[in-house]
Amino acid sequence: MEVDLSPELEKRLNDLAMQTGRPAAELVRDAVSDLVDELAGTRTLLDRRYDDIKSGKVKLIPGDQIEAYFREKSENARRP
Repeated sequence: MEVDLSPELEKRLNDLAMQTGRPAAELVRDAVSDLVDELAGTRTLLDRRYDDIKSGKVKLIPGDQIEAYFREKSENARRP
């Protein structure tokens, strides 16, 4: 697999590789591995939340109620 990096990003990567003494390819592998793990975790969380909503286990709150709640909370925080 090849990854096309902008010249600026490639320079930053190579500079970091020189500073850390680690090969640029190793830094990229570690970064991609971390990102894939994070994305997989997020996907799992979203799937679970969707299932909870679909099953009725979790109730949705209308956006206007959420907005009103945070407006009130913000106003109360500003009061001495």
